[in-house]
Amino acid sequence: MRLACLSLSVAASVLCTTVAADTFGDPVAGEVVFANCKACHKVGPEAGNGIGPHLNGLFGRAAAGLEGFRYSRSLQRAGSNGLEWHADTLDAFLEDPRGYASGTRMSFRGLKDQEERLDVIAYLRGFSADPANFPEADPTATATDHDIDPEILAIEGDAEYGEYLSSECTTCHRADGGDDGIPSIVLWPEQDFKIALQAYKNEQRSHPVMQMIARRLNDEEIAALAAYFGSLEN
Repeated sequence: MRLACLSLSVAASVLCTTVAADTFGDPVAGEVVFANCKACHKVGPEAGNGIGPHLNGLFGRAAAGLEGFRYSRSLQRAGSNGLEWHADTLDAFLEDPRGYASGTRMSFRGLKDQEERLDVIAYLRGFSADPANFPEADPTATATDHDIDPEILAIEGDAEYGEYLSSECTTCHRADGGDDGIPSIVLWPEQDFKIALQAYKNEQRSHPVMQMIARRLNDEEIAALAAYFGSLEN
């Protein structure tokens, strides 16, 4: 049995778990469970980084070890302290991400059912070496399922102006990257941030409050907010 006991927060919070490193569930069922993760994480030959890093080649990788993605300081510290992703550590992390790595930007509250955790671990195992390991995806890849004018997405945002505009956003979203049932928007790739706000503005995404807010923003203001929230450290 592998014992995972890691102190990962300033408060020296310690969470311990034991799961056999070769314990896996049903990958077919795990693909269904992974639907909870798809908004932020991608897997497969065409997967790229988005709100979260792609999960190809995850097994055996150090926490915060994927080059080209900006991780929270919490996971950077965890990786520096020796945390690697295996069945046992993934099981513990997926049960309670914020308890395991205090300060992570990951807003998902966790899978409490261990069978579901083992199923999704089995699914993810198929995208790592032995039996499979897809080549590292382009870290600059962004979402492509949209019809937003490329010239709008190419607008360079003014982060200082974005900070000035951000007070309405931070009424709900926390600038430190935390969440209270509301997803974090800190350190999003700027293109993904622009795509999301433009989709609300064009009513391609359904959320009445976000649609109302986005409609009040012009393209330069959306770019400025993207630049500001993309530059924050946590």
